[in-house]
Amino acid sequence: MVQKCSAVIIGVGPEQGLGASLAKFFSGKGLHIFIAGRSEDKLHKIAEIIRQTGGTVSIVLADATVERDVAHLFKIAQMDGYTIDIAAYNVDSNIPSPLLEMDAYTFTRLWQQNCLGAFFFGKEAINAMKDRRKGTLFFTGATASLRAKPPFTAFASAKAGLRALAQGMAREFSPHGVHVVHAVIDGVIDGERARNQFPDYVKAKGKDGLLQLDAIVETYWAIHKQHPSAWTHELDLRPFKEPF
Repeated sequence: MVQKCSAVIIGVGPEQGLGASLAKFFSGKGLHIFIAGRSEDKLHKIAEIIRQTGGTVSIVLADATVERDVAHLFKIAQMDGYTIDIAAYNVDSNIPSPLLEMDAYTFTRLWQQNCLGAFFFGKEAINAMKDRRKGTLFFTGATASLRAKPPFTAFASAKAGLRALAQGMAREFSPHGVHVVHAVIDGVIDGERARNQFPDYVKAKGKDGLLQLDAIVETYWAIHKQHPSAWTHELDLRPFKEPF
């Protein structure tokens, strides 16, 4: 029986974004793609692009912070006999908020989106992979995963929690064949969000001053293909111009 391989990606938004780019790239490698997010219009747009290039894709509306939504996503992904070879948690919600102006809702919501949802997603992914002793689970981190800088203290707290979660999962489930990866995106991605929200910054960074989507997804794929004797758990990606 021929295995039907798939990738599950949550946090798929604009076409020029990391979630959509991962979906398109993995589709080009022959995987069936399950894309999930809260915007049905955006999901349909990405799905149509994948189908036009000969790929296959399923859409699942899901809020990463709702446990039953995430459980439903993985139930759908395994319903038709697909194996889950890649699962990518790409939710990256951020709100600038000076500490003394921050309310409990903002702090809690950022933690839910960047950390709690990752727990729901990671738990389901590992349950789907561990019996086969195969699969790669990606968590997309940020500069804030490693250091907190105002006015993004709440975001950093959540991303640091995500990093700890990924580290604990890697130590617990690597012996079960599940490759858990935490990718620190240390810089600004050259995508729709950056170009719409701070175009002057994008222009000022100049050629190769922003992380290119194609380069990021190629790195994710290379990590997925690593031999288990030499796995990467954590890596940081940044433009060569970026100070660190």
